Amino acid sequence: MEHTSTDCKELFLSMQDFGDLWSGKWKIQIILYLSINKHKPVFFTQMRNDIIGISAKMLSKELKTMEMNQLITRIVHATNPVTVEYRITAHGETFAPVAQTMILWSVGHRRLILNSFPS
Repeated sequence: MEHTSTDCKELFLSMQDFGDLWSGKWKIQIILYLSINKHKPVFFTQMRNDIIGISAKMLSKELKTMEMNQLITRIVHATNPVTVEYRITAHGETFAPVAQTMILWSVGHRRLILNSFPS
């Protein structure tokens, strides 16, 4: 199958969008966390405590970006104090297999690199 320069441009733009969306070290962890916990409510503080090393400011920033990209939904509960629940969307769920494949590759890659150094 031949690709035209227009086809290639579209592919490259799509990959650039992918890189822009998933760059950084937190979004993949967040989407996997929400995917694993999709059958129960997940609240901001719980996520901040369970995702080791993420600050409240960074978690908030990443969640806003992910909501804007329709990967997650934000549900505000009218409690006192206000609680905010996060859920993965159907669109966000489509990334879970990709993330799992990336993790498997990363585990193998890490082993390869670590084993290439003399003991």
